[in-house]
Amino acid sequence: MTLLEVFFTFLRLGLTSFGGPIAHLSYFHDEFVKKKKWIEEHSFADLVALCQFLPGPASSQLGIAIGLNQSGFLGALVAWIGFTLPSAILLIMFGMGMTHFNLQSHQNVLHGLKVAAVSVVAQAVYGMWKKLCPDKTRSLMAIASCACLLFFTAPFVPLIVLIVAGVFGAFFFQSTSQLPHLPFKEKFGRKLGASCLIIFFSILLVSPFLRSVYQAPFLMLFDSFFRAGSLVFGGGHVVLPLLQAEVVTPGWVSKDLFMAGYGLAQAIPGPLFAFTAYLGTVSSLSFNGWSGGLFCLSAAFLPSFLLIAGVLPFWEKLRTYDRMRKVLLGINASVVGILLAAFFHPVCSSAIFNLKDFLVALIGFILLEKWKAPSWGVVMLSALISLIIF
Repeated sequence: MTLLEVFFTFLRLGLTSFGGPIAHLSYFHDEFVKKKKWIEEHSFADLVALCQFLPGPASSQLGIAIGLNQSGFLGALVAWIGFTLPSAILLIMFGMGMTHFNLQSHQNVLHGLKVAAVSVVAQAVYGMWKKLCPDKTRSLMAIASCACLLFFTAPFVPLIVLIVAGVFGAFFFQSTSQLPHLPFKEKFGRKLGASCLIIFFSILLVSPFLRSVYQAPFLMLFDSFFRAGSLVFGGGHVVLPLLQAEVVTPGWVSKDLFMAGYGLAQAIPGPLFAFTAYLGTVSSLSFNGWSGGLFCLSAAFLPSFLLIAGVLPFWEKLRTYDRMRKVLLGINASVVGILLAAFFHPVCSSAIFNLKDFLVALIGFILLEKWKAPSWGVVMLSALISLIIF
C-alpha cells in the first residue's frame, strides 16, 4: 500500500464526507470495508468501539488507525492530513475573510447534504446489523443500546453502554473460534505504544504548569487545544462548551466569531474538530492567520495520534484472548445500537422534516444499497436535487 494511495483515498473522503462524525464512520465503512476491503467487518467494529472508548474525535481516530494499519506511522499522518486538509483550509480561509461568505444564501444546498448523510448512515447501519447482529440476542442488545442513548443524552452514556455490553458478552456469549480479523501490516511493539502513552500523559500534566510559569501565547494556545483533544468524550459536538470556555471566556475569540465558525464547521465535509483551525486563525493572541490555525489544529489532534498509537498494540493482543472475543461480540452489537441511535438523532432529526426529505433520503439509500452507487455520487446528487425542489 503506497502512501499516495492512502492520502488520495482519505482526501476524497475529506472532500465528500458531509453529515458529521457518525456519517463519517458510515463513509469509512463503505470505503474501507465494502469497496477496498482494507479492513474486515469485525475489525472495523472493534476499532469503532475502541475510538468510542477513547477521548477525542472518533471518526478522525478511526482514520488514523486505518492509516496506521496500512502504512505505519506515515500512513496515519497522511490519512489524517488527507481527511482534515479540505475542512481546515476552508475554515482558515473563512476565518481570514468571513465577511465575504454568507451561510444563509446556501441553506438549500446545506440541507440537501444533510439529507444525503441520512442515506449514507442508513446503509452503514443496515450493513453492520446484518454482519454483527445475526441472532436475536445480539439484535436485542443493539436495540437496548439504541434505546439507552435515545433516552439518556449525557456524554458518558455511550461509554457506559459499551462497558455493560462487553460484560454481558463475556458471560453470556459463546465464541468458539477466532473472530475474523486482518492483522496489522505494519508491526510495532507494545514498548513503542507505552512510550506514546507516556508522552501523552506527560504533555497533559506538564503543559498547564509551563503555561502558568511562562505565559507565552503559543504555550497558552497549545495547552488549551491539546486539553480539548484529550479530555472530551463523545466526539466533535461535545467539545463545543470546552472550546468556548477556553477561547471565549478569556477573550481570545468573541462569541459571535465563535458561533459563526461553528456553524460553518457543521456545513462542510471533514472532521468537526477542524473547527480548531478556525479558532486559531481568529484568535487575538500574538500570532494568527495560517500559522495560528495550523498550530491549534495540530495541538487538538496530537492526543488522537498518541492515544491510537499507544493503545492499539495492547488492543491487538487483548482481542486474541477467548474471554475478550466474547466481550467484543457484545461490544460490536452495542456499536450497531449506538450508530442506530445517532441515525435517529441527530442525523434524521436534523435533516428529515417532510415527505420530500424522506423520499430523497430513500432514493439515496436504494442507490447505495441496491445499485451500489458511490457515496460521493449520492452526496452530489442530493445537493443538486436540493437546488431544484427544496
